[in-house]
Amino acid sequence: MQQYLQPTPTMDFDTPEVLEFAFRNAGDSSEQRLQAVSLYYAVRDGIRYDPYTIDLSINGLKASTTLLTGRGWCVAKAILLAACCRAHAIPARLGYADVRNHLTTARMREQMKTDIFYYHGYTSIYINGKWLKATPAFNIELCEKFRLRPLEFDGQSDSIYHPFDLDGKQHMEYLRNRGEYADVPLDDMMETFSREYIVEASWNEANFDQEVDKETEHL
Repeated sequence: MQQYLQPTPTMDFDTPEVLEFAFRNAGDSSEQRLQAVSLYYAVRDGIRYDPYTIDLSINGLKASTTLLTGRGWCVAKAILLAACCRAHAIPARLGYADVRNHLTTARMREQMKTDIFYYHGYTSIYINGKWLKATPAFNIELCEKFRLRPLEFDGQSDSIYHPFDLDGKQHMEYLRNRGEYADVPLDDMMETFSREYIVEASWNEANFDQEVDKETEHL
């Protein structure tokens, strides 16, 4: 269990920035379950989801980097939540799954040439004797714009995506479980992304917030 309590190259909760965020957002309770719940919502809604921020480098994935930018993709937000939990001596690890119908925009789907998101990230947190999945990726404003059920987390059961949105349309389909790790399996992720995705040079110039506003203005 000790390996899930230590800082890592990406879970740098031994830095002042991450420690400050972790202790400011853990709530007033000394109970680990309630601390984890409070941290979940701080990461879910305090950090904007932005898939165009994908940076498969240690520096790009660091919890402190995500705090500095105020936005991140699912893996970066899962890393930040895990780091905050570890700062409070709550064991946490990183989980991954391949999913279909992940929240995205038309422009992004066109660039990716696929509707499958490989290595979708979540945080696995050890609370009261069991590991629970917590998925803090989509902030509340984004869910409201796309008419998705925002994911809640109570520290007692898994928090994973619903198969349908609020209008009954198919949303998230889990295709493959890629396991849970003490830190990011970076080499495997890089190999998979380079094989499965075709990403144009304009990727990093895109503005996800503007794309979302354009696509959801009539919903």
